[in-house]
Amino acid sequence: QVQLVEAGGGLVQPGGSLRLSCAASGSIFSIYAMGWYRQAPGKQRELVARIGRRGTTDYADSVKGRFTISRDNSKNTMYLQMNSLKPEDTAVYYCNKDPLGDWGQGTQVTVSS
Repeated sequence: QVQLVEAGGGLVQPGGSLRLSCAASGSIFSIYAMGWYRQAPGKQRELVARIGRRGTTDYADSVKGRFTISRDNSKNTMYLQMNSLKPEDTAVYYCNKDPLGDWGQGTQVTVSS
């Protein structure tokens, strides 16, 4: 069982940046593909970015060119670097493995002036 803890959210102005982290418990983190998801108020949770076991990446069209997903298997940690943030990026951000496991508490990202 992998437990995940998200961190790094906050309030940022449009155009700003944030770096989210996802810390995983257990020693089997490296065998899973991982993903960042987000859920805005009144909307369904959506996949934002995905990273394979060997580092291949994929992004939702809405964040391509602005967000970068990465992982450090030696630290059991995944990251999401978010640049050029927009108000529509406001959401609770979650990480999870593939296949999906239990959801953590997420971290709130608010983009507002």
